Amino acid sequence: MDLELLQERSRIIKTVRRFFDEQNYVETDTPVLAPNLIPESCLEVFETTYTPPVETETRKKRTYFLTPSPEIWMKRLIADHRVDMYQIGKCFRNGESVGRLHSPEFTMLEYYTMDANYEDSLDITEALFAAILPSTVRKSLSPPFLRLTVEDAFREFAGFSLFSAVERGGLEMEARSLGLDPPANIGTAALYDLIFVHTVEPNLPRDKPVALMDYPAFIPCLAKKSADGLTAERWELYVRGIELANCYSEETAPEKVRAFFEAEAAVKAERALTPHAVDMDYWKVFSMRQKEYPRCSGVAMGVDRLIMSVTGRSSIDSVLPFPMRRF
Repeated sequence: MDLELLQERSRIIKTVRRFFDEQNYVETDTPVLAPNLIPESCLEVFETTYTPPVETETRKKRTYFLTPSPEIWMKRLIADHRVDMYQIGKCFRNGESVGRLHSPEFTMLEYYTMDANYEDSLDITEALFAAILPSTVRKSLSPPFLRLTVEDAFREFAGFSLFSAVERGGLEMEARSLGLDPPANIGTAALYDLIFVHTVEPNLPRDKPVALMDYPAFIPCLAKKSADGLTAERWELYVRGIELANCYSEETAPEKVRAFFEAEAAVKAERALTPHAVDMDYWKVFSMRQKEYPRCSGVAMGVDRLIMSVTGRSSIDSVLPFPMRRF
């Protein structure tokens, strides 16, 4: 990495921090080692071991996991303190390629806003972009973002209504009509993902950031559901065709959090390349405080991809001071 790009990386990170500091968000600094994690069937993790200098009955070797997100810690802080907060830190995801868009170790920006929903978070993200962007790239990346529902994206780029196809059991037929070859006994969520990755995502507009909104409720996540139960209050931000950020109106109902953990933990136990421990009592974070867990919305944004987009680079390796595949 040349000095000019190193300086631009520093400028962007400083600007992000200044933006949230000026909005009175509390900056957090949570551990990257955790004894257990939120189960997410789409993610693989890294495992490591703490070895004490002298083992005793009370101090033995213990397994820890590198956090794929600070979410598991930050939500505990939200339950205790109920304030807007953000964190910029290292996160780790295993089982992914190393190269143009992925690095097993990467920098994450995560921010939570109290008394807010996913639409409020999108407004905040647009303001963040306005603060970050230098004049040279302002025209192509500046807000307002294009807001497009998943349903409308399927209609426009896949040529059919997602929800109508699911309702009539015709999603597999639609996939085959698009030239895709789904395996036998594939589920609805996997069919959705197959069509989305091969047909919808590659055709999203690249001349303007796109907030893809209102994901189908059958995709597991910790987002609040819409009144009709069809969609989740969730968006993902695409910049120049690259997924950059993910946002929810956070699910705060204890029993729904518990159900998510149980379902995803079962999938992880069966399929994970690196199984990890799960705190099956984590849902109590949302019920054991003096008040109900606050209404809030959270955004997770890949900082390296953000820097890549702002600087016009085509590979995440080019904006990392020490890309993993080079050592």
